[in-house]
Amino acid sequence: MKNKFEIYSLLTAFILSFSVVAIKGQKAIAQMDPLVSHIDSTVKPGDDFFLFANGKWFKENPIPASEATNGLWQVIQDTINAQIRSVCEVSAALVNPVKGSNQQKIGDFFYSGMDSSSLNKNGLSGLKKDFEMIDAITDLQGVVRAAAYIHTVSGSPLFGFGVGPDDRISSKNAVFFYQGGLSLPDRNYYFDNDDRAKNIRKKFSEHLINIYKIMNYDQAKAKTAADNLMKLETAIANTSRKREDTRDPLLNYNKMSIGELIKLTPNIDIALFMKSAGLQNVDTVIVGQPEFLKALNGYMKSFSIEDWKNYLRFHLIRGLSTSLDDKTYMEYFNFYSATLRGTKEPKPRWKRVVETTNNTLGELIGQVYVKDYLPKGTKEKLMEIGLSIKKIYAERLKTLDWMSETTKTKAITKLNSMIMKVGYPDKWKDLSSMQIDRSSYVQNVMSARKWEFNYMISKYGKPVDRTEWDMEPQTYNAYYNSSNNEIVVPGCNIIVPGYERKLADDALLYSIIGGSTFGHEMTHGFDDQGSKYDEFGNLNNWWTPEDSIKFYGKTKMIVKQFDDYIAVDSLHINGELTQGENIADLGGIMFGYEAFKKTNQYKNKEIIGGLSPEQRFFLGYAFAWMVNERPENIANQIKSNEHSPSKFRVIGPLTDMPEFLETFHIKKGDKMWRDENVRVRIW
Repeated sequence: MKNKFEIYSLLTAFILSFSVVAIKGQKAIAQMDPLVSHIDSTVKPGDDFFLFANGKWFKENPIPASEATNGLWQVIQDTINAQIRSVCEVSAALVNPVKGSNQQKIGDFFYSGMDSSSLNKNGLSGLKKDFEMIDAITDLQGVVRAAAYIHTVSGSPLFGFGVGPDDRISSKNAVFFYQGGLSLPDRNYYFDNDDRAKNIRKKFSEHLINIYKIMNYDQAKAKTAADNLMKLETAIANTSRKREDTRDPLLNYNKMSIGELIKLTPNIDIALFMKSAGLQNVDTVIVGQPEFLKALNGYMKSFSIEDWKNYLRFHLIRGLSTSLDDKTYMEYFNFYSATLRGTKEPKPRWKRVVETTNNTLGELIGQVYVKDYLPKGTKEKLMEIGLSIKKIYAERLKTLDWMSETTKTKAITKLNSMIMKVGYPDKWKDLSSMQIDRSSYVQNVMSARKWEFNYMISKYGKPVDRTEWDMEPQTYNAYYNSSNNEIVVPGCNIIVPGYERKLADDALLYSIIGGSTFGHEMTHGFDDQGSKYDEFGNLNNWWTPEDSIKFYGKTKMIVKQFDDYIAVDSLHINGELTQGENIADLGGIMFGYEAFKKTNQYKNKEIIGGLSPEQRFFLGYAFAWMVNERPENIANQIKSNEHSPSKFRVIGPLTDMPEFLETFHIKKGDKMWRDENVRVRIW
């Protein structure tokens, strides 16, 4: 679906501030090369390389009213959505599909979401029994029981909860409790006094009143419920750790017996919660923030049962708002999308339903996607690039001048042990027990979430399945799992817009897939969090004390670098919160570049589109983060996300690379210049 990468019949001749980028044959180049056609020649690369590389595309492709961002990721997602839509529509059109088959589940789920007439007619009736359950609550046990139920089908009231690998025994699944229970994206929103935060709190209160009125509260009752929920969540936020303080896995690992947890939280019937969630015979748990649960225990009694019932009603409906009637959905959209992210209008229904179908039935859709849409040889090409990055990483580790031989040996052992999963899983999850039909969209969503929750719960008491994937092949993203010491790169990462019918040149592949994907995720194994896990995925300090001091001295430099960036208005990036991603970006682009230098394109100094190999590589990296964002979305990200805004994911790491500065002739006095003594170089 190529509606956003327009082909230009003529690229106006421009003169760049550096002679090595003299472009020839503008018209022909623009028709075949997105790197050239995206360049904004009115911006000097030494002033703002992000806008220099992407500005022309931004000018000609404004952010759609239904989106908070626009750029490379959106173009790729639009392509994937169109493919998934085809899968959904073909499945929905089948006559008498086999009950329980993948096609039946996909088709019925999609059909129920597209049936807007039934959705609007039914309103909140699909949640009638759930509201009746909450209405019947008379004590704290009822609150806990209802909270456990909502965890299975909608949201995460009271606290965060899950089953996953024990950080210190990575082969064993454990039960986790951690802080949570908030409706705003981060605790900061309840306290910050900048104009944006104040406006968001005001709009949130209005949103609460409107939601309660949808639940048939009168105006006075709705306002009272909204005011008390705000007080309750503000109290919860006040005793939550700052997001940056939850990054240290050592400080957030507190194993205790079930008896100790019960003693810590006598007003929260933990045994009842776990029984209601489907867990049995739990002997120990891992608590992320014990002081949070202790404070929550007090709030259970300091707030009334009625306050808790209103809290539960809101959390139930909030998590399901996108699968209910238009009135409820629009109220959700107006706050969570329009106010928080600046989105002007909702996405068309088909796109919303396609995305929800993919999010809930991704394993089923993934099987069709691999067969029908993933280019042949995807796994092999991804593995080739990944192995080349891994080899470069090992070479760099061996030559580090600040790391001792003892720690180098252990680091290389961890790197060599790192598993790379690429493309798609060799086995798929069994979703045969999930019940999907055409009668109710919201019930289908709840059924799918209940299946997912039960699947997670079923892991307790079993060994960790290291073959499992947490992303589908059609997910344009990737991740590093510290407990498995693995990186996972789904197949659709092979997509490079503008090169659908052919393979992009290595400068692009090694900057986008090599640097910002494989190199980035691999570096997470050695960032401020991942570096605390050994080659087996266990939380274990494998560093010498001297090397640890040197390492954290370098990470403080990158924290300072990003603290100084102003992202929007007067909001600075939180360098402490974003340091893991910033470290991974820096390592990724450096490894990608070193791997690219071993390709024939680089060795032969091949000119493509009038650009040298070096120029194409760095422009390709800017292409990887070609994302234009609304100011509201950037502000939301700064307050609640560990990733820096896209612009700074480009200019941050590149200004630390002398190879980049040399390639684009950036000198002292240019805005992109950083003196050598403050450039960060870790790996």
